[in-house]
Amino acid sequence: MGDFPVNPLVVIGVGSSFAFSSLFYHLYQEKKKELVKLKEIPVFKPDRHLVQVLKSSPLRRLQYVAVEGLVQADGEPLASQFVPRCFGVIQKISVEETWKYWNSLSRTWNSRTMNKKETNNSVPFSLVSPGAYINDLFVRVQNPLEASGDYLERVYFKVRRAEEGLVDVVLQGISGEKPAAMEESEELLRVGSTLTGFGEVVLEGGQVMRLQAPQDGRKFILVPSDHRSFMDKHERSASMWKSLAAVTGITGATILAKVIYGIVGKQDDRSK
Repeated sequence: MGDFPVNPLVVIGVGSSFAFSSLFYHLYQEKKKELVKLKEIPVFKPDRHLVQVLKSSPLRRLQYVAVEGLVQADGEPLASQFVPRCFGVIQKISVEETWKYWNSLSRTWNSRTMNKKETNNSVPFSLVSPGAYINDLFVRVQNPLEASGDYLERVYFKVRRAEEGLVDVVLQGISGEKPAAMEESEELLRVGSTLTGFGEVVLEGGQVMRLQAPQDGRKFILVPSDHRSFMDKHERSASMWKSLAAVTGITGATILAKVIYGIVGKQDDRSK
């Protein structure tokens, strides 16, 4: 090997390929374990079958299940402040300002975000079974703001640029600060959208079902899709990590094989 030195970049490339392959394979194994656990979670819809299962369960309670249904407001829904005829049950409105300030060292204007305001509103809502003509069976979602998950849909976003007048320019020169823009956005959990909730379901009275945060410490999660799409997303993620592990591993092995082949070939030529 001393007679045939290997390019350090090649060594780094081979090492990096195998290192990334190991990392991606580890992530694939972790995602695979997560998939196994997710597949063990029972899946229900807000129907009579769920009522019967709850009635036959201890304390009329299912500790951790997935419930898939359509979002329905229990009373008057929230109307969007920006989009006509758009209604939801959870609403988040964000307004933030972008200001520029003069940096005397670099002699440039730098940006920073300030005066950010966020308003959250919600009304009680339930999940109903898709395709049901009479929604006499439903699962009420208890304290949805406690749940994790990216379940809000952005329905409005606008950037308003600041307009400068002569007086503003003079004041900015004195203070070294000036407004640049203001961003407005609105997110909703829309009425009629598909939602899958992971948590504890309890039966109160004869047919009143409630989805709530589990008492055993597991996560209360709301997912903005049906259960099948949610599982497909996780399976695609596992396949991606598996493919990346294979590609980087094969790349490293190929480079290493070429290096070894080149060294052996040079040794044969020298011996001849």
